[in-house]
Amino acid sequence: MADGILKVGTITTSSGSGTINLGASGETITSSAVMGSGMGKVLQVVSATYGTQESTSSTSFVATSLTASITPASTSNKVLIMVSGTETASNNLSHCITTIYRDGTTNLGDSSYGISYAYSGAGSAHSGISMNYLDSPSTTSSTEYKMYFRGSAAHAQYVQNAGALSTIILMEIAG
Repeated sequence: MADGILKVGTITTSSGSGTINLGASGETITSSAVMGSGMGKVLQVVSATYGTQESTSSTSFVATSLTASITPASTSNKVLIMVSGTETASNNLSHCITTIYRDGTTNLGDSSYGISYAYSGAGSAHSGISMNYLDSPSTTSSTEYKMYFRGSAAHAQYVQNAGALSTIILMEIAG
């Protein structure tokens, strides 16, 4: 059969719904135009900042005041969460550990080590926070993302030390 061009207005499955698979495993499909589905496009961006120093002596994760909410347009869309700021481990052999929670119940990081931490071998240690996480919340309801932190010893640990700004950015990505 000779190669040619196929021109159609709509392609549907025989049942009228379901998934159409293009290509087999190991094959590549290319397009010289933007795919119509919009997959991977940034649909909305939400951001917030907070700059008041917060501290905890807890060894369990506690909420900070850095928070932002987003309402995904589709359950298949993803949310890229980016958090930056400062954290301080304030005493010898201590950690300041930070993570991101979804809706106050789901820790997106490691249950013990979070996503970012500062460690002090002697004295205090200051560190930048850089947390990036691609979440699949599978909802079209408003979803809250919040930075949490904890220590590893009964010493005060800090975020936004001396009032340095922390920032959270949420980007909805079309799935």
